Amino acid sequence: MSKLPQPATTPGVNGISVIHTQAHASGLQQVPQLVPAGPGGGGKAVPPSKQSKKSSPMDRNSDEYRQRRERNNMAVKKSRLKSKQKAQDTLQRVNQLKEENERLEAKIKLLTKELSVLKDLFLEHAHNLADNVQPISTETTTTNSDNTGQ
Repeated sequence: MSKLPQPATTPGVNGISVIHTQAHASGLQQVPQLVPAGPGGGGKAVPPSKQSKKSSPMDRNSDEYRQRRERNNMAVKKSRLKSKQKAQDTLQRVNQLKEENERLEAKIKLLTKELSVLKDLFLEHAHNLADNVQPISTETTTTNSDNTGQ
């Protein structure tokens, strides 16, 4: 019995693998076949970021692992400090706005009182003017003009 050569598989485009085979002794060549790369048969390519990182677990005592952990720990500290600072800034801004709001409300009350006083003065003055003005009769106006013309 002769052994058949094992086909070599190379990754292709879009998650499709191409099977290459050696020529048989009979001189016939096989045409390469396209088969799905994954077991699901979907033919979707897996991005490098989603590929299995568990295939080579890091040794927890390795230098690379320790460096990654150190960098991650620094990034977490930095992120937490930044978040804390942002919360403090927001709280400070809220307090400033509350104080400004109180000042503005006090100013509104003062200006409302002032407006009320000025309205009262204006209405009183307008009422006094109306009382002091006497209606002018048409007879006195015509007689005065006649007297001045003589």
